[in-house]
Amino acid sequence: MTTPTLPISPTRASTLTTNLTSILTRISSATTTTPKNPIRLVAVSKLKPANDILALHTPPHSHLHFGENYLQELLAKAALLPQTINWHFIGALQTNKCRPLAEQVGNLWCVESVDSVKKAEELDKGRGRLWEKDGEEAGKWKGVKLRVCVQVNTSGEAEKSGVPPSEAASLCRHVREKCARLRLQGVMTIGAIARSQGVKAGEENVDFLTLREVRDTVVRELGLQEGELELSMGMSEDFESAIRCGSDEVRVGSTIFGERPPRQDAKVKEEVEEGKS
Repeated sequence: MTTPTLPISPTRASTLTTNLTSILTRISSATTTTPKNPIRLVAVSKLKPANDILALHTPPHSHLHFGENYLQELLAKAALLPQTINWHFIGALQTNKCRPLAEQVGNLWCVESVDSVKKAEELDKGRGRLWEKDGEEAGKWKGVKLRVCVQVNTSGEAEKSGVPPSEAASLCRHVREKCARLRLQGVMTIGAIARSQGVKAGEENVDFLTLREVRDTVVRELGLQEGELELSMGMSEDFESAIRCGSDEVRVGSTIFGERPPRQDAKVKEEVEEGKS
């Protein structure tokens, strides 16, 4: 498949590069211990055009990991952009959207919002359908398991998705033992921002501490090795605190891409005249 050419505004590319460099510097500064692997930065590109993603995916940064919240937007962008991108689905996911998501986006690197057995099973079936397809495009993904994170509602907020902390180990076990085409990557939370904003000097967001405890419980109950299960927590407002609490991955959007437009005004592809800013 030939990836369509997307024009990139030099001025916009310069702004994005500056923003990304700043975030990477802050991640490095917040990392007080030497992690087994570098902290993974997922650039949350929802409601931003594919041109922006391409600007950061091409050298000099060659950034790999991008996060999307909406299925149709992800499908549209994945069709426009190189398959060397590692996509993360980080939004609330309806059960009936799981199968097409796992089947249609071969370079979907991780689904981070798994909060039920049914969703895990539907993702597993969708990845199985992809493996069964013929042709060169589908062939490159045969045998490549889809990573998933179990989302945990650490704050107990009714509007937040995720399983209660006490149910995380059971769902993690189901993924590992019953979903042969999935790979359990870690546990994820969207902590309460108010808790991050309200912490005192020397303290950390209790949601991050709770997720760390959940991870340790899952590792112990499932007999996993230390470091085998990741923590995905921290966003634009609180990623440095999350890193101090041991996060392996942070998800940063508006600090890199700027304020998002209303969903109805978002464009998948920005029309930019070649050579113009």
